[in-house]
Amino acid sequence: MHFVEAKGLVHNKGGYHGMNIYRGCTHGCIYCDSRSTCYQFTHAFEDIEVKKNAPELLEKKLRSKRSKCMIGTGSMSDPYMHCETELRMTRKCLEIINKYGFGLAIQTKSDRILEDIDLLDEINRKAKCVVEITLTTYDDGLCSILEPNVCNTKRRIEVLEEMQKRGIPTIVWMTPILPFINDTEENITQILNECVRCGVKGIINMGMGVTLREGDREYFYAALDKHFPGLKERYISTFGDAYEVPSPNASKLWKILRDTCIANGMLIDDECFKYMNDLPDKQMSIFDL
Repeated sequence: MHFVEAKGLVHNKGGYHGMNIYRGCTHGCIYCDSRSTCYQFTHAFEDIEVKKNAPELLEKKLRSKRSKCMIGTGSMSDPYMHCETELRMTRKCLEIINKYGFGLAIQTKSDRILEDIDLLDEINRKAKCVVEITLTTYDDGLCSILEPNVCNTKRRIEVLEEMQKRGIPTIVWMTPILPFINDTEENITQILNECVRCGVKGIINMGMGVTLREGDREYFYAALDKHFPGLKERYISTFGDAYEVPSPNASKLWKILRDTCIANGMLIDDECFKYMNDLPDKQMSIFDL
C-alpha cells in the first residue's frame, strides 16, 4: 500500500460521474480486467495506491456543483478492499456524498459494505443509493478459486438480503461467465433464483463470457494451469488471442437470464445503467435553482 496526491477524483464521461478512491486490488479474482496493461500500472497490482486527498477532492467538487447527480464508484477498484477496514477512505467519501445530497451507485464483492449500511440507508432516503454486488458462481468452492480473497457467494447474498430489508435497491453483476467453468444452466439458474428472492432491481451480464487482453490474459491462464489443468490449452485452441471470449452456451444462458428478468420485472444491462445514472428530484432547495 502506498499513498499519492491525486489531481482529480470525479470524472464525467457521457453523463456518468465516477470515481475510484483506490487503484489496484487485493481480492485476487483470476479474471480481473483491471490488471490489463492498457491501464498502465507502474506498481504491483496488489500494492494498493491510495488517493489520500480523495475526500478533499470530492468535497471541493460536490460543493461547487450546482445540480445533483449520481456518483458511481467501484468499476475499476473495489471500494471495500482489505485496506478500507483501516483507512475508511470510502466511508469518508460516502459521508461527503450524504452531506451534499448526491446519489450513489457503489459496486463491490465485499461484505465490508455492511459496515456502512447506515450511511447507505441515509443517502437512499435523501437522494438515491444503488448497491451493486457481483455474483459469478453459486458454488462457494468454485467461488474460492475464482475470487479467493473476498467473501463467498453465500455471504454476498446475505448482503443483498440486508439491503432489501432497508429498501436499498440492488443490482447484481452476473459477470464474467467463464467458458467451461461457470457457464452452466444450473449455475445461472441458481444465481437468478437468489436474485429474484432478494428482490434485486436488475442484472448486468454484458454477454455470457469474459474479456481477455494483455496482462489480464496471462494472469488468468496461470490460474487455469494451477486450478484447471489442461483448460488453458482449450481456451487457446478455441479462442486464440480474442478479446471477447463467449461461452459456447451463451445463447441458451442469455435466454434463461432474459426470460427470468422479464417474468420478475428485473432490469437487464443498459436498463440497469440508465437506472443507476438517474437521480430523481426528491427535494429542491433554493441553491439548486
